[in-house]
Amino acid sequence: MRVDSLKTGFLVAVISLMLAACSSTSTQDTAGVSTSDATSLPSDEVATGTVSDRGVSGMDMMGSDVDTVFYFDFDKSILKPEARAALSIHAERLISYPQNTRLEGHADERGTREYNMALGERRAMAVKEYLVLQGVNPAILEVISYGEERPKVVDSNEQAWALNRRVELK
Repeated sequence: MRVDSLKTGFLVAVISLMLAACSSTSTQDTAGVSTSDATSLPSDEVATGTVSDRGVSGMDMMGSDVDTVFYFDFDKSILKPEARAALSIHAERLISYPQNTRLEGHADERGTREYNMALGERRAMAVKEYLVLQGVNPAILEVISYGEERPKVVDSNEQAWALNRRVELK
């Protein structure tokens, strides 16, 4: 049973990536979910993977699981195609095997505490809205914002800030 769900998840991911690669138009809906193609992405959208000196790496679709942390640019809460591809896989799993999932929004230390709490919530809500649009029951999704209160990296530089601007699925 577990192998079948992994195969299904892998196929959904491959198809999602192929569709994203074929896209050539850019539109944006009111929920803040961008549908631009991967070659002409604005720098204000979210990426998945890891952040290094060379930027944000893409996720490894051949890996054992799908990314659960989605990183955002400064002061933004818009999803990129890579995030949508991983979230589509999560959506399929949550539809097939519903379980309570917490969406934790975070921000870097810049800005006021109140502003960062609101920004973390906007980021987590963007993830929730995407999952709900994919068919996930909103009752199993909990949105919480920690703002700047739970940094992944305690430092005051661009690399630390990039790692702290995120939404985590738990």
